[in-house]
Amino acid sequence: MLIKLAIVVMLVLIVGSLFYALFSMVRNKGQGQATIKALTLRIALSLGLFLLLMLGFYTGVIGH
Repeated sequence: MLIKLAIVVMLVLIVGSLFYALFSMVRNKGQGQATIKALTLRIALSLGLFLLLMLGFYTGVIGH
């Protein structure tokens, strides 16, 4: 159950980071580093989520 909660939290963080990148892009008209940092964070979170899913699958916590 804990891994499923972690998955949902990671998904919420990914979507939040994506909306923050959109907000900073609109606010700064595409200039600045905030958009790049937010999108980099989103990629890192997505990679972490993928690894978490793989770990859950291989340990048997997440079924087919």
